[in-house]
Amino acid sequence: MPEPYVPKEAVSHGDGATAALAIGEAETLERAPGGPGAPGDPSLKARSLWSDAWHDLRRNPVFIISALVILFLVVIAIWPSLIASGSPYRADLSKAQRGASPGHPFGYDTQGRDVYTRVVYGARASITVGICATAGAALLGSVLGGLAGFFGGWWDALLSRIADVFFGIPIILGGLVFLSVVTSGSVWPVVGFIVLLGWPQISRIARGSVVTIKQNDFVQAARALGAGNGRLLLRHIAPNAVAPVIVVATIALGTYIALEATLSFLGVGLKPPTVSWGIDISDAATRIRNAPHMLLWPAGALSITVLAFIMLGDAVRDALDPKLR
Repeated sequence: MPEPYVPKEAVSHGDGATAALAIGEAETLERAPGGPGAPGDPSLKARSLWSDAWHDLRRNPVFIISALVILFLVVIAIWPSLIASGSPYRADLSKAQRGASPGHPFGYDTQGRDVYTRVVYGARASITVGICATAGAALLGSVLGGLAGFFGGWWDALLSRIADVFFGIPIILGGLVFLSVVTSGSVWPVVGFIVLLGWPQISRIARGSVVTIKQNDFVQAARALGAGNGRLLLRHIAPNAVAPVIVVATIALGTYIALEATLSFLGVGLKPPTVSWGIDISDAATRIRNAPHMLLWPAGALSITVLAFIMLGDAVRDALDPKLR
C-alpha cells in the first residue's frame, strides 16, 4: 500500500499535530473507495523539485503577471508590426516635439518621429541583449564554475583569482573603456561585453552549488559503482545544481537590460540607426521641460521590462529555494 501524501505545508511549519492530522486525513481518504487517496490517484506520487516548483509557480500571481508581461514584450520584439504599423525611422520635422495627437498617442520626438512606434520597436534591442547576454553568461559561468567546484585544486584556485579580477572592474567604467573603441552600433558588442563581466557572478553560484551537491550520498554511491567524472557531472550533479543558476540568471536578465540602456544613454552602447530605449532617453534628457513625453514613455517601458524580469526571478527563487519550503 503506498504511503499517504502529506502536503508540504504541514511538514514545513514543523507542527507535529498538524502533520499528524494531515496523515490521519490522508489515511481516511485512502480508505474511501474512489477518493482522492485511492490507489492510482496522482496525488500519491512523489513530486520532483521541478514539478513541485511548477505547482507553486502557476499559483503565484506575481509569476503569472510577470510572465504575461514578458510574453507580451517578447511577442512585440519579434513582431513589432502587430501593434505599430508605422516605421520608427519616418520623420517629419514640422511635427517635432509635439504632444499626443489622434493616431500618435505618445507624441513625436525631436526629429518628428512617432514616439509610440519607437517605443515598440525599442523592445527588440533590449530583449535581444538581455536574453543573449544572460544565455552567454549563464553558459560560460556554469561550465567554468561547475568544473572548478567538481575538480577543485589548482583549477579552482586559478578560476577564483580570475573571477576576482573581473569583479574588481567597475561595470560602467569597463563599458566606457571597452565599448568606446568599438565602431559597430549593433547589439553584439554590448552582448559580448556583458558576458565578459557577467560570467564571474554565475560561476561562483555554480561552483558553490556543485561543491554542495557532490558531497551528497547519491553522488558518492554512483562513484562507488564506477561512474566516471562525465557521468557524475551530467547525470547526477548538473540536474541538481542548476536551480540556483536559473534563479540568478533570471534576475540578472533584467539587470542586463538596464545596463544596456545605461550604456546606450552614455553613448557607448547601441548607436543609431539602431532603435533603443536608452538612445531615445538620451535624446530626450535635455528636453524634459519642453517635451516630457519624449522621456517618460521610453523610460516607462524600460522600467516595466526590468521590473517584470526581477519579479519573475523572485518568483522562481521562491519556488526553487528549498529553504523557503
